[in-house]
Formats: sequence, C-alpha cells, structure tokens
Amino acid sequence: MNNLIFKNIIRFILLVLFQVLVFNHINLFGYINPFIYIGWVLLFPIRKSKNALLLTSFFLGILIDTFSDTGGIHTAAIVLIAYYRLPILELVTGKTDFDYVLFNVRNLPLNKLLLFISVLAFLDSFIVFLLDYFSFSDIFPILSNTISTSILTIIISFFGILLFTKKHK
Repeated sequence: MNNLIFKNIIRFILLVLFQVLVFNHINLFGYINPFIYIGWVLLFPIRKSKNALLLTSFFLGILIDTFSDTGGIHTAAIVLIAYYRLPILELVTGKTDFDYVLFNVRNLPLNKLLLFISVLAFLDSFIVFLLDYFSFSDIFPILSNTISTSILTIIISFFGILLFTKKHK
C-alpha cells in the first residue's frame, strides 16, 4: 500500500477518534469545543481528486455526527469547506495555479497558513452553529459561538500542523 494512502487512513481514524473521544468533551466555558476534524480538509493532498476529498469528508462528517448525535450538521459543514478549499487556498495565497505535485500546506508562509486555517475554521463553525440554531433571529449566539469555537480550533489546528507535519523542501 502506498505510504500516502496509509498516512491518510491513519490521519482519518485519528481525527475521528480525537474529535469524538477528546475534543467533543472539552466544553471550555460550558460550550466551546474545537472542531479539529477540519484538519482532514487542511491536510488532504491537493493533487488528489476533488471527488475523493468530498467523499471522504462526507464519511468523516457522518462519523462525527453519528458519535456526536448532531444530525448531519458537521457533515454539511465539512463537505462545504472541502468543496471550497481550493478557491479559498487560491484566494489566500494569491495564486491561481499550483504545482499540485509539490504543494504542501506546511510550506505556506506562517501568515498565509494561519489565514487559510482561519477561513476554513470560521466557515465550518459558522455553518455548524447556523444549522444548530437554524434561525437568523439567534444571530448573536451564532456569531459568538462561531468566533469562540473558531479561535480555539485555529490555535489547535495551527500548532498541530506545525508540530505533526513535515515541511517539504
């Protein structure tokens, strides 16, 4: 089996396990728990098929929703950010064409890496809380939860990428 496929299978399993067994039970200040599962979208190889990313993100979201009893909101959010990952990355980096073979998210400058993580984390959290509340009349709790959860997700994802991924030359 290809080393990249093996790494992605392990990453997928670890993200699901850490999310449902650890991070779903943090509840900082009673309601903030980071969504580290977005690491799947952040680290999925760009040169792989977009359909593969969407399909695996769908299964990741289904697993998170099943174990969290959240009725599909994480699935909707992660599939959405998986779909828009490349346009967001192009917007953040200012590039319209990537060297798909050599690209690694870890090779981004730290400010662009942080911006990329921030956009995906904010978008994911906003969709989760929007679907959870399912009402624009609760816009202030939606935005409050989105911002606080995003900040914690960004911090954990940023340091997780710096610590657990290799920078390619």
